Amino acid sequence: MLVLDVDGVLTDCRLWMDANGEWKRFYSIRDGVGIKALVEAGYKLAIITGTTATDVRARAKVLGVHYFYEGAMDKWPSFEQLQKDSGISPNEMAYVGDDIFDIPLIEEVGFGATVPEAVDEVLAVASYVTKRPGGNGAVREICNFILKYGHYAKN
Repeated sequence: MLVLDVDGVLTDCRLWMDANGEWKRFYSIRDGVGIKALVEAGYKLAIITGTTATDVRARAKVLGVHYFYEGAMDKWPSFEQLQKDSGISPNEMAYVGDDIFDIPLIEEVGFGATVPEAVDEVLAVASYVTKRPGGNGAVREICNFILKYGHYAKN
């Protein structure tokens, strides 16, 4: 299973407000293609995000996310719920996050990754730092890595 944070991983952390006063994010088409390939190969996909936003829910739906948890800065309870909901253990999961809220999950899973723009504390604990930036191919890079190495992509 691949578990993703949103802001800073699926996006480049930038927000803009549309004419209706709703915040919007930019997402990478390449990341979406990688996610679709991973799902088609039989992997499950989860998102755990501190934000609560319409555009994030819409993107998760388009991507075919199996498990979606939003609105909690403390991600651990959602992570525990994900394990119960999916029946998948942490050592069978990869997690990609970029901020201090993501550290407990990065340290707990079988493969913890981050993006080059992550905060220093995350860079210090991640097993892998993508070459591509968050919101611009980092997730595709992780998907390709998992498709190539599968369960061998361990800490």
